Amino acid sequence: MKERVILHSDANCFYASCEMVLNPSLRDKAVAVGGNEAERHGIILAKSEKAKKAGVTTGMPLWEAREKCKDLIIVPPHFEIYSKFSKLLRKIYERYTDYIEPFGLDECWLDVTSCQTDGFIIAEEIRQAVKDELGLTVSIGVSFNKVFAKLGSDLKKPDATTVISKDNFKEKIWPLPVSELLFCGRQTTKTLRECGVTTIGALAKMPKDFIERRLGKNGASLWDYANGLDSSPVIHKDHYTPPKSVGHGVTCVENLINNDEASKVIVSLSLDIGYKLRKENLYANGVSLVVKDENFVSYSYQKRFEGSTQDESLLAREAISLLKSNYPWRFKIRALTITAISIETSDTPVQTDMFFDTEKEEKKKRLSSAVDSIKDTYGKSSILPATVLDEKKMPAHEADRATLPGNMKKG
Repeated sequence: MKERVILHSDANCFYASCEMVLNPSLRDKAVAVGGNEAERHGIILAKSEKAKKAGVTTGMPLWEAREKCKDLIIVPPHFEIYSKFSKLLRKIYERYTDYIEPFGLDECWLDVTSCQTDGFIIAEEIRQAVKDELGLTVSIGVSFNKVFAKLGSDLKKPDATTVISKDNFKEKIWPLPVSELLFCGRQTTKTLRECGVTTIGALAKMPKDFIERRLGKNGASLWDYANGLDSSPVIHKDHYTPPKSVGHGVTCVENLINNDEASKVIVSLSLDIGYKLRKENLYANGVSLVVKDENFVSYSYQKRFEGSTQDESLLAREAISLLKSNYPWRFKIRALTITAISIETSDTPVQTDMFFDTEKEEKKKRLSSAVDSIKDTYGKSSILPATVLDEKKMPAHEADRATLPGNMKKG
């Protein structure tokens, strides 16, 4: 059986690079894409290579980034532009395979096993095409599985191709910190270090059953990854996996001081979720509420429903109930996130009871469909609940674009 050939392509400094393509005067300068300080999103979202070399890191407060790099140029994000560049990247990948699995906007796995051309040659062709046609650069890992392909794209940046084979992976991969391994998070890394495991090679040499006892199934998977035993497939580009949750969160312009203010924000966020559920023909069986206070401490609450729903009013009502029943209000609220959980598709059988009012539910569905149609035609602000019309603490961009599907985030 032919050995798999998997590529992992990672667009270098993606957001910042897109900005430099749009504005060539930014090229070869220290550039960062930053949040809106007025709306309390004052952190670095992405940075150019020059800014990175000056010590600017993702997630760093803007004021600190400016201190690190005196000539730093900070530009606002343009996510719709990054999405377009992401689609153009995938069009280039499609010249070689239909098995393309996104990992965020800027990363993709490609299975090119069926191609007659060598994987390294394909990677080099892609790298040159991206540079010539889009003005971006990518780093590509070439390997016999997905995990090592991703590690390869990380090993040499920017604008490089790295091959990790069955013959050289112990030499190239095993000396790396175990935290570099895909799905090895902070807590897992800490647990492994407590066991004396600090490198990928050390993990590979440990008894598998010992790692599984300490970390469960995830530990067994990590042991397989370290030993090059990842067999997970690259999914087809047209494959659709329904999300397990659909959520939306916001950091408020000013802290919320009581249940009334928080409830208005919850209603606004729930509008987005109901819209997304209906557009995707999905149903929620519960709701989750995450509250972040002014000290950046988060509280999480959730509740299951008796049945499934697409109704934003039910999501909002239950989320508000969770807030009033659980949040102690020792501190003001900085941010809120609402998530519809336990998602199922529209073709999932639904168990109803003898009191279920089918006619009433159909009327609600027709009303929601009519409201969605108005929003699609005239914009999301064309029709809103009266309770949110005077909400002043939502960021401006949320008020303008909250119900557009592109602004939803999947939990």
